[in-house]
Amino acid sequence: MSEHVKCLIIGSGPAGYTAAIYAARADLKPLVIAGVEPGGQLMTTTEVENFPGYPKGIQGPEMMEDFRKQAERFGTDIRYSFVSAVDFSSKPYKVTVDEKQTILADTIIISTGATAKWLGIESEQRLRKLSGGVSACAVCDGFFFKGQDVAIVGGGDTAAEEATYLAKLCKKVYMIVRKDFLRASKAMQRRVETTPNIELLYNHETKEVLGEQGVSGALFKNVKTGAERKVDITGFFVAIGHQPNTEIFKGKIDLDEQGYIKTVLGTTKTNVEGVFACGDVQDKHYRQAVTAAGSGCMAALDAERYLSSQGNH
Repeated sequence: MSEHVKCLIIGSGPAGYTAAIYAARADLKPLVIAGVEPGGQLMTTTEVENFPGYPKGIQGPEMMEDFRKQAERFGTDIRYSFVSAVDFSSKPYKVTVDEKQTILADTIIISTGATAKWLGIESEQRLRKLSGGVSACAVCDGFFFKGQDVAIVGGGDTAAEEATYLAKLCKKVYMIVRKDFLRASKAMQRRVETTPNIELLYNHETKEVLGEQGVSGALFKNVKTGAERKVDITGFFVAIGHQPNTEIFKGKIDLDEQGYIKTVLGTTKTNVEGVFACGDVQDKHYRQAVTAAGSGCMAALDAERYLSSQGNH
């Protein structure tokens, strides 16, 4: 059983839905395979306050619902299935959905996103689900902790960058580093070390995030001495990296060493003609809803131009 589409979008979220809005308006009749987590990371985000056009802020799931309705309004076909395999070896490209159905596509837009890595502690996950002050995005959520004490876990460039960002808003930032050094670049290390309200806790790991309905503190353990230290905080940030959702594309498309899809600078083009990538699956720097949406627009325009050049539009 197979069907043929002009434009197949794999993944939803701000990138996939924006690509669908533009592709549908260009009469490409896009099909969106929304994936196992329709709406992407924003489905687990409560308040989104930094997306233009929502002056009062909006709940993440509600915003994704708006994106979805707008894509459907222009005739996008959205299916709540998942892609189990892809074959880019011949045109039209073959995509297997739910391990049984084959879809043939003239162009493909990949917007499968990335997933934040978590520590995996029970209290961290419980408070995260309650939206109780546990976050993997300081730029998104730091504002809510203005003038408060927070902790951030991680020792790389992202953690260092987010710690200095939080230091501008918060009274005190505890930076929890498992090793006895920072992995971040020298410039970022210097910035962290010279910021007066960042306290570095080297050789420490998180034992528990404290609090019932919201974060009230955290318990850290010195991995060398075994000594425990409790700090009073209201926000707990995790910056130990993201995992791009590219498992099914390994060996089919060029990925970088971290698994992100490589795109041609200034475009959404991949090394496979007619296959485009947008959103967090190819962006490890910004990772914002608004940048994902912008690159979704770019992917749809790139796909439309590609089809026109093939005389297929």
